[in-house]
Amino acid sequence: MRVPNYDCFAACVFGLEAVVARELTHLELLPTRTEDGRVWFTADPSGLARANLALRTAERVFVVAGCFEADEFDTLYEQTVRIPWEEWLPRDAAIPVQADLTRSPIRSVRSTQSVVKRAIVSRLQQAYGLLRLPESGPRFGVHVLARKRHIVLALDCSGTGLHKRGYRTRSGVAPLRETLAAGLVQLSVWTPDRPFADPLCGSGTIAIEAALIGRGIAPGLNRRFDAEHWPWFSADAWSEARAALRSAVRPRLQRPLIATDHDARILKIARHNAQRAGVADDIHFQQCDVADFRSSRSYGCLITNPPYGERLSERRAVDALYRKLAETVERLPTWSVFVLTPHPQLERLFGKTATRRRKLYNSRIPCTFYQFLGPKPPEPGRHR
Repeated sequence: MRVPNYDCFAACVFGLEAVVARELTHLELLPTRTEDGRVWFTADPSGLARANLALRTAERVFVVAGCFEADEFDTLYEQTVRIPWEEWLPRDAAIPVQADLTRSPIRSVRSTQSVVKRAIVSRLQQAYGLLRLPESGPRFGVHVLARKRHIVLALDCSGTGLHKRGYRTRSGVAPLRETLAAGLVQLSVWTPDRPFADPLCGSGTIAIEAALIGRGIAPGLNRRFDAEHWPWFSADAWSEARAALRSAVRPRLQRPLIATDHDARILKIARHNAQRAGVADDIHFQQCDVADFRSSRSYGCLITNPPYGERLSERRAVDALYRKLAETVERLPTWSVFVLTPHPQLERLFGKTATRRRKLYNSRIPCTFYQFLGPKPPEPGRHR
C-alpha cells in the first residue's frame, strides 16, 4: 500500500527560516518553498514524526487539510465545509481553531475561527450521522492561515509548541525560548571542537541547546505530540523515529561548555535544567561576574543574550553591563562573539562594527543578532 505524502509546513520565528530549511534538508525532508515565518515541505507520517521530534528551531509542524480562495465569510464557510474532514478527524475529535490573518479582506480573527469551526462541525455531523459532536477524543488543532485572499487550513501535529522540550520546569525573569536559543547556536560558527561560553547564561538555555546540538540529542525525545493520538497516524512511525534518533546520540562532549552568571540562584536553576536535559556533564556552570570572565583557550565562540533593560530606570545599569561585556570580549581576541539584543547602541558600546547582523524576534521584541567574527582556527595539524 502506498504511504501518503502530505503537504506540510514548519512555523518558526521570523529570521530563522533558513535555519529551519537547513534542518529539514538534514532530516531528508526537502523544503519546497519558504515565506516569512514558515517553511513548506512534503512528508509521509514517518517524516512528520521526525520533523516534530528533531527540529530544533521550528515552533510547530502542520499538515495541510485544504486550501482555497475566500474574501468573505460565506465563501469561507462554503469552501471549508467541502473539505472531507471525516478523512482527517474521528467522530469524537476535539477541534480548537486558531486563525492568523495577514492583509486579508476577512478581518475578524474571532469570527474567522467561529465560521471555520461551524463548517467543520457541520461536515462531521453529516458524515457521522450525529446531532452533536462530543469532542471528547484526541485533539486536532485547526490553524487558519489567511494571506490576502488565499486560505490554508492545517492541522497542528505538535500540540504544545516545540520550544517546550520538557527540561525547563523553572526559569529566570525573561527566559529565552529554547527554539530561538538553538537558532542562535546554529547561526554562529560554533562546533563541538571549539570552546563555548555564555558569560550571562541566566537559566542556561543557550548552553543547554548547544550541548544538545553537540551531542546530537533530538529536542523532542522526552515529550509527546498531538499527532501521536491521531488514528490515521501510524504508531510505528513514532516509535521507529524515536529509536533512530536515540541511536544517533553521541557520547559526552570532550570539551565542556562554559556558562557563568553572577546570580547563584539562577545558576541553581540552570544546573537543574541541564540535568533534566541530560547534558549536566557537558556544561560547567560557575558563579562569575561578566567583568571577571576569562579564558585561556583560543578560537572559541561566545554566544549570549544579555538583559535588555526595557524600562528607562534600567538603561543605565544595562549600559554598564554591556560595557563590562565589551571589556571581556577585548580579552578574547581570537574568539567569535554573538549577541542577541534590542539595544540600538551595542556596536558603539563595543567600539567595533559587527561582521554580520540578523533581525530576529525574541517573543514580540525586535532584536538584532550581532555577529563579530574572529579569526578562523588553524587547520588541524598546523602549529598554533
